[in-house]
Amino acid sequence: MSVWEIYAIKYGDRGGRTRADSFIFDDNHDAPHAIDYYMWLIKGPGRVILVDTGYDDEEATSRDRPIRLDPVEALKPFDLAPEDITEIVVTHLHYDHAGGLHLFPNAKLHMQAAEMAYATGPCMCHDTLRMPFTAGHVCEAVKRLYSGQVIFHDGDAEIADGITLHCIGGHSRGLQAVRVRTDAGWMVLASDASHFYENFMARKPFPIVVDLQDLLDGFDTLYRLASAPKLIVPGHDPLVRSYFPHAMADHIHRLDQGPLRDITL
Repeated sequence: MSVWEIYAIKYGDRGGRTRADSFIFDDNHDAPHAIDYYMWLIKGPGRVILVDTGYDDEEATSRDRPIRLDPVEALKPFDLAPEDITEIVVTHLHYDHAGGLHLFPNAKLHMQAAEMAYATGPCMCHDTLRMPFTAGHVCEAVKRLYSGQVIFHDGDAEIADGITLHCIGGHSRGLQAVRVRTDAGWMVLASDASHFYENFMARKPFPIVVDLQDLLDGFDTLYRLASAPKLIVPGHDPLVRSYFPHAMADHIHRLDQGPLRDITL
C-alpha cells in the first residue's frame, strides 16, 4: 500500500485584494484579503507527479500579476529539471494553474474531459467565463492532445496506488481535486474547489464560478474524500504556510505529515 509525500510550492502572491474578491456573500467585503499561488508536488518510490504548473513571467506581465518564482526555479530545491517532469495533473486550465504547461515538454497531462470541452467550447464566447483562461495555455493542452500526451478522465479515476482524481466542477466545468494517501491519512488537494479554508469551512463560495450548485456540492465532496477536515488543503490560502512546516526552502511546505496544529477559522 503506497503512501506519498506532498509538497506545496508557493510561486506567487497578491495583495491589494479584499474579501469581495474571495467570497460572494460576506459581511465585511472591504476588508483586505491576500492570496497565495501554489503548485504541488507528489513524490513516491520512483515516481514524481506535479499538480498544476503555475504561470511564467510572460503571463505575469500580461496580467500585471507579478510572480516571485518562475515555476522551473520553484522546483530546483527538488533537483528536478523541467524534462524530469513526466506527469502533470492539471486540476483545471485557468492561467494560474496551467500557465506553465509549455515549460515541461515531456509531461503527459491528466485532465478531465469536461475541462477541455469547457475551455474550447461555446462558454468561451462570454468574456466573464473566458477571463481566467489564456488562449495560449489552452492551445498548449490541445497540442499535447495531438501528440498523445493527454490522459483524459471522466469523473473519478485512480492514476496510481494511493492517488485518485475527482471531478468537482463549480469554479471551472472540469475542475478536479486530488486525493492522496499519506502517513497522516487521505489528504485532498482541493485546488480551486476551495480557494481558502473559509470557503469550504464556512460554505462561502468564491466569486469566479460557472456552476454554483456544483461548487457548493463540491465542499461536501472534499469532506467525504479526506480522512479528516484538517487534511483538506485549499488552493490559494496563505494560512497553509502557517499550518504546515517548511521543507528545503522558504517557498516549500510539506503537507503529508499533517498540519502542525488544529485548523480553525
